[in-house]
Amino acid sequence: MRTIALLPLLALAACKPPPTDADMVREVELENFASAPLPSPDATGALWAVSQRSESRLIYGVPSEPALLALECLGSSIQIIRHSPADEGAGAMLAMVGNGHIGRLPVDATRVTGRYFWVGEEPASSDVWEPLAGSRELIATVPGAGTVELHASPLPGALIRACRSGEAFDPASPDKPEQPEEEPAPLPLAG
Repeated sequence: MRTIALLPLLALAACKPPPTDADMVREVELENFASAPLPSPDATGALWAVSQRSESRLIYGVPSEPALLALECLGSSIQIIRHSPADEGAGAMLAMVGNGHIGRLPVDATRVTGRYFWVGEEPASSDVWEPLAGSRELIATVPGAGTVELHASPLPGALIRACRSGEAFDPASPDKPEQPEEEPAPLPLAG
């Protein structure tokens, strides 16, 4: 009697087999995925230089090779471009760590000279730029695009200060020393 009661259940199960891995693979193939992560570039010998396109733009990279990063003052904001391929429509967070600060800013895949690169822009007054304003090395990381070691240079800090103050960036004198206060006259020695 029990066997007869189970027959309708077995017949129902036979009509609809359970899904298989093949079904799952077909669904996964229809979705878009990000490109494979890229390795971190070798920054040996890389340096900061004023761009030939604009004096308010710095590029960072190994001489005679494509730039790894660009930093530009655009009025009251600063734009950063991580020259690493990005997938159209992608977004990420660029993290800069160094000089006692951590700066994070959103970057989007933006078409630049026919290719998509990581581009972000923030007001010049934002604390996100503090890692670049110091005098020591730092790193800049975009997930999937690797980490770039940024060697120390006074140029990024000078560009940031000029952009914040609204003054023209003078790459010839990135370290403008503050005017020293007048020294007080020495006190006479008690004798």
